[in-house]
Amino acid sequence: MDDSATLARRNRELSILNTIAAALSSEVDLQHALEVALGHVAELCGLRTGWIWLLDDSGAPGLAASCNLPPALACDPERMQGSCYCLDTYLAGDLGGAANVGIITCTRLKGLVDGTEGLRFHASVPLYAQGRRLGVLNLASPDWQQLAPDELRMLSTVGDLLSIAIERARLFARSAELGALEERNRIAREIHDTLAQGLAAIALRLETADAMLEGGAPAERAREAVAQALELTRGSLDDVRRSVLELRAAPLEGRGLAEALRALASETAVGAGLSAELHVEGDDSRLPVRATLGLYRIAQEAVANVLRHAGAARLELRLSVGDDQVTLSVADDGRGLPPGPPPPGRFGLIGVGERARLLGGALRVASAPGAGTRVEVELPL
Repeated sequence: MDDSATLARRNRELSILNTIAAALSSEVDLQHALEVALGHVAELCGLRTGWIWLLDDSGAPGLAASCNLPPALACDPERMQGSCYCLDTYLAGDLGGAANVGIITCTRLKGLVDGTEGLRFHASVPLYAQGRRLGVLNLASPDWQQLAPDELRMLSTVGDLLSIAIERARLFARSAELGALEERNRIAREIHDTLAQGLAAIALRLETADAMLEGGAPAERAREAVAQALELTRGSLDDVRRSVLELRAAPLEGRGLAEALRALASETAVGAGLSAELHVEGDDSRLPVRATLGLYRIAQEAVANVLRHAGAARLELRLSVGDDQVTLSVADDGRGLPPGPPPPGRFGLIGVGERARLLGGALRVASAPGAGTRVEVELPL
């Protein structure tokens, strides 16, 4: 092959490898990432068929993705289950040696004639993450007997890209699980801080009214205690409705943080009858999902605090996404906070601080009596 043809082939390989890398780097859904990679790898090798095995937590292999399986395999799913020669070889630690790629006669196609499209061999590319086995990428061919050194290097690179994408997707899934756990903890705190304490206060007012009536106190004083209990009950019902709406809604489904915050500001303005606006700087699509959800919940809690306590006429949200940090602030022109620790009953502000710390960030509160309050959270990226 002359130099120009070699250069053209290498340029094509680099172009497709870059396409694979770009596609995998933007994917956090493991299934979609594997399917995207398979399609590009098949194009790179001039093939139609491939599949990927991944090991589960117990080390058992399972079919994770496939591309254009021949009818003999696609129409007989049982043939794509269980072990085979390439998986046994991989698990035994002897798949291709230093080359990291092995050409193997496919035992799943052994004995088949019809529906195989002539396939007999596949290149098995082992997938590892820091020495830990992840699975195997198989690319099928009717006539492979040996791979050239350039092809070995290319497939090893593809295996490395896939391994990174698999680990990234799994870390993302674990991060989502952690976010769900944090959300359950937040709900538990909110139930304790609002509903439980509200019910305790209601019970105390009713017990007071009962004692007054038994002691012969004027009925007017007992009615005042009952009226206070009713007011507390209505407040607790509002808290419960708000929590239920937050749980049922999916504010970030299909939307970025800026769009969700804009909707929050709009809903707040309509529902509370105050002026609410949002200012955004930077690209919020860069934010990790865990940070996006955490910041949205922080904004919700900060806005709820304003509505409960501030007596404000104006609310301003600001989101600034920089190269290495993101800042969210919620400011109002309300009555402000007295100096010192949060007043009794201001558990929402404590919850905002806890959320910020769980995300590795910091909370700052600037306020003065009669001068409004600014709650600002800064997270590293």
